[in-house]
Amino acid sequence: MAKKLTNAARIRKYMASHPNAKPKAIAEALKISVGQIYVERTKLKKKSNTITLPPATSNEIKFDPVNHPAHYKAGGIETIDFIEAKELNYNLGNVVKYITRSDLKGNRKQDLEKAMWYLKREIGA
Repeated sequence: MAKKLTNAARIRKYMASHPNAKPKAIAEALKISVGQIYVERTKLKKKSNTITLPPATSNEIKFDPVNHPAHYKAGGIETIDFIEAKELNYNLGNVVKYITRSDLKGNRKQDLEKAMWYLKREIGA
């Protein structure tokens, strides 16, 4: 009897055969949550420091400070992946962004005040 694949293995297999698939499409195809897709995708990015483009343009791209700075990946998941997985709006996404990076950019108090500014804007205060 064939061994049943874990969700993580199913995600990796699907992503390998559909390199341009968006997380929502993968989640729908595999009937699992978008959050699981983001978690697995982040693990894959962390595991290898390069990604390979589809065969037509098969070049390797190194992660760089513009697209993937270190303070974006603290904790093993990029803040934007979490925000997209939770489908947060602009204000709440910025609250999460400023809170998660507050200890990493050098001015914690200012970042937390900015998070509070976005939160007040969201609740209409």
